[in-house]
Amino acid sequence: MAYKYKPNKSVAKRFKVTRTGKLKRHHAYTSHLKSARTPAKLRTLRQPAILFEGLAKNMRVLIGVEAVRPGQIRHKRALKAKAQAKAAAAEKAAAKA
Repeated sequence: MAYKYKPNKSVAKRFKVTRTGKLKRHHAYTSHLKSARTPAKLRTLRQPAILFEGLAKNMRVLIGVEAVRPGQIRHKRALKAKAQAKAAAAEKAAAKA
């Protein structure tokens, strides 16, 4: 019988995977002693941050979604947009002629 992969639940709770495979994380310094921070700092800390890609690769393996690669998705979308632009230019040229 094969080994069933068990994701690291503590990592899975700390990070959320976006549609493109990037990992969102929460900021530190938000639990207590907030009066020492400016309102502007607190607003920026409230927003999620994207995890650095070098660390995100390791975290994706721990979560069990290592097949999702942001660079690959970005590349495929760029190729698709380039093909659509080329097709639109060809249509425009055909309509003009």
